[in-house]
Amino acid sequence: MDHLSFKTVSVNKANANKGWVVVDAADATLGRLASQIANMLRGKHKPSFTPNSDCGDNVIVINADNLRVTGKKLTDKIYITHSGYPGGQKRINLRDKKAKDSTRVIEHAVRGMLQGNKLGAEQFRNLYVYAGTAHPHEAQQPKAVSFTNL
Repeated sequence: MDHLSFKTVSVNKANANKGWVVVDAADATLGRLASQIANMLRGKHKPSFTPNSDCGDNVIVINADNLRVTGKKLTDKIYITHSGYPGGQKRINLRDKKAKDSTRVIEHAVRGMLQGNKLGAEQFRNLYVYAGTAHPHEAQQPKAVSFTNL
């Protein structure tokens, strides 16, 4: 057998090495933070990345209240929802959405950066966002990660 040949390892649910990671969102920019979180949820930072399986880490985001945005996005960025009934369109800007529930802002941004199928929904369930510094996942012994290129 040739010693230079290697088998390509395809990761599945049984042999995925999923870890727990804590990300501090204090003074981080929304879009830059969300793209890094989406990459960690997909598992693109691992050498064993497989695009058709959930091989990413579980990500805990703390300090969602201290998230920042640039420019006039607090007043100009509009989130639009629709109830499905005629005249059921609702608009809310980023400032009001952040005041109502700051965790939804990060969740909305990360969800838009994941795939729009069952796999993306499965990967999104590995995201846990908290407004303050406390979180109930200390038993999983998460590793603190700081993104330096934000």
